[in-house]
Amino acid sequence: MTSPMFEKIALVGIGLIGSSLARVVRREGLARHIAIATRSASTLKRAEELGLGDSYSTDARDAVRDADLVIVSVPVGSSGEVAAEIAPALKKGAVLTDVGSTKASVIAQIEPHVPEGVHFIPGHPLAGTEKSGPDAGFADLFENRWCIFTPLPGTDPAALETLSEFWRRCGSNIDTMDPQHHDMTLAIVSHLPHIIAYNIVGTADDLEAVTKSEVIKYSASGFRDFTRLAASDPTMWRDVCLHNKDAILEMLARFSEDLASLQRAIRWGDGEKLFDLFTRTRAIRRSIIEAGQDIDVPDFGRQAVEHPKGN
Repeated sequence: MTSPMFEKIALVGIGLIGSSLARVVRREGLARHIAIATRSASTLKRAEELGLGDSYSTDARDAVRDADLVIVSVPVGSSGEVAAEIAPALKKGAVLTDVGSTKASVIAQIEPHVPEGVHFIPGHPLAGTEKSGPDAGFADLFENRWCIFTPLPGTDPAALETLSEFWRRCGSNIDTMDPQHHDMTLAIVSHLPHIIAYNIVGTADDLEAVTKSEVIKYSASGFRDFTRLAASDPTMWRDVCLHNKDAILEMLARFSEDLASLQRAIRWGDGEKLFDLFTRTRAIRRSIIEAGQDIDVPDFGRQAVEHPKGN
């Protein structure tokens, strides 16, 4: 147990990320008081049943009052509305951050509402599952995962270091990026794979020649992996598409060009080109494992017990 970094942390939003933060903050003793806010009374009740916080409110202003660290964990499209709501209650010297997977849009929404003396540091923990809600969280979610900050000009170095240390104690590795570079990077490593998954699962569902029963019956093949991504929270991914539109469209255009090239190779029987592509992409998988961002276990570790620690 480490000494508390903060007297009070306020979590605005208690889905997968927020509830995981609540659990790891409690486990590591990072705050004396955890305040939880969410607009849904039923979600708030469930968070209280799980014992995730010390105080609970459907009014975010109540939750953030006197908080040293405020973490906004809502769909990115709601960031500006939440910022406007909590701004009058933020205390001077508090650190305000978020966990959204788009940064330029979130900054544009939140920054105009940040009071003088409050340190706004945009952030994005690269961690998650397809599950959502307060029951979905677990304390080890951020272990050995990256948390990226996109600091604004004039960001206080001490506040940035404090927030970095907080995420380190949650298990994360820390990096910083320009907001536009972050959005372009995440468009290819996260946003595009989810969009492709949603699309291919939708295509399979639409095909009259393939009944739904056959899709389920034979889903132990590659289709199953797409369905995991396509089961992610619809509100969150709707907002990601709308708020990282330019970067996603650019990545989709590049992907479409590469897909057309692959299509030609298959059509003309260009086995050498196919083999070269599959060999190159196989190496990417190995590099991800070597970087510690996945495990080298048969069947992607599906036979391992899920979330063995920190629940």
